[in-house]
Amino acid sequence: MVHVAIVGAYGSAGVAVADELLERADDFDTPLELTLIDDGDPGGGLCILRGCMPSKDVLSAGKHRYQARHDDRLEGVPEVDPEAVVARKDEHVSGFAEHRRSHVHGLAEREDVELVRETARFVDDRLLEVGERRIGPDYVVIATGSVPNIPDLPGIEGVSPRTSADVLDATSFPDSAVVMGHGYISLELGPYLSEVGGVDLTVIEHDDRPLDEMEPAYGETLLDLYRDQFDIEVLRNTDERRVESTADGGVSVLVDQHGEERTIEADELYCFTGRRPNLDGLGLERTRLEPEDGWTESTMQAVDDDRVFVVGDANGREPILHVAKEQGVAAAENVVNHATGEDLEPYTNVPHHVIFSGLGTYPFARLGHTPATAAESDMESIVVTREASSDGVFKTKNHPEGRATLIVDADDGSVIGFQGLHLHADVMAKTMQVVVEMRLDVREVPDRAYHPTTPEILDGLFRDACAELADRQECVGSDDSRDMAL
Repeated sequence: MVHVAIVGAYGSAGVAVADELLERADDFDTPLELTLIDDGDPGGGLCILRGCMPSKDVLSAGKHRYQARHDDRLEGVPEVDPEAVVARKDEHVSGFAEHRRSHVHGLAEREDVELVRETARFVDDRLLEVGERRIGPDYVVIATGSVPNIPDLPGIEGVSPRTSADVLDATSFPDSAVVMGHGYISLELGPYLSEVGGVDLTVIEHDDRPLDEMEPAYGETLLDLYRDQFDIEVLRNTDERRVESTADGGVSVLVDQHGEERTIEADELYCFTGRRPNLDGLGLERTRLEPEDGWTESTMQAVDDDRVFVVGDANGREPILHVAKEQGVAAAENVVNHATGEDLEPYTNVPHHVIFSGLGTYPFARLGHTPATAAESDMESIVVTREASSDGVFKTKNHPEGRATLIVDADDGSVIGFQGLHLHADVMAKTMQVVVEMRLDVREVPDRAYHPTTPEILDGLFRDACAELADRQECVGSDDSRDMAL
């Protein structure tokens, strides 16, 4: 008998592990016993309950208002009903979560699977205390997700900062707020607070600009949009020093900006400072496991115990839903490999990130290499960029702002990266994921206009890349037909 326990069985990563193990059950040399453990109430996983599903639900309401307000051909600005927004979000989330729970409960109906609705804690290496019992499985999979990362800042314990979860449930808003953090959470929820809540926002940005993995023009474009379209003030190169409550119940944040101290006062403080692995109370201190940077291998095994696998947000490697699922499948495959004496396979993925910035009207998508990562790999590459305003279709759709970049291997013409910050970049991401992961030759990617739609920006990038490749070698299929897409 091979006994596997999954701690965090309702989440996307945990479900992926369970599904794959049961699919591969016959590959074990002995029967599989699976214990699913989750104390979540109501249960359903982070993405469904507090992550990408509810956030996109509420953002859509803000997007509708923004696009109507942004269009001078329309009269009047529609009002958003926050209570209706939250009620619809809750209804959708309830349905999604019930679907997830039903799936897990269906797994537990099998003779070889048990679902335990209790909190699990380690009391020794691979020895778990679950409710009033102890179990010692052959393998443990930790899939406990993540929690908001609240910085250890002097005075913050007396302020009660708001997090993304508070925004998703908000039916009323403060007049003003300070936002700490300007990563993906702030880029998505900041405009919502401004557009729907009417909140006067001041955002603290530690670096020169957001999207620091990209060329500066991307971050500058976002800063311009957030200032001009959403009235969001972003303090660059600024660090928080201290937080305290004010006499009127507000908050005061002392910051250092370019070496000079200043104080910012507002009604509320929002901590959009990322997320950290949810390992508190798991009892890892009673094991050999040390959850520090790099504590999991690419095989999803813990460095300190090769029979413990850590997947999804819990390992801190790349906290993204689709990555969590893929890691779950990889971990399950490697549990089978380890148990049967086979070589373990490392998990690798092509980066695929989408940030629904600008209320999803100006989403940012990244697939594969950026110009910087291509250069770091010593790969000779061709980089071409187009402004959205260069393609008339963005003007006809009333959103000419933004840009897109294509990275091509200069040796064989294969597409190795794409980034877009513009209307519908999120939708184009799937197409470009296929192109990048299959390393298609840019000269062989169909270049046909679908007029008048925003993917024309891709056609332009393909043509520009082919033109540069033509300086090195003959560009196959570069004929007058390509001009039809102009």
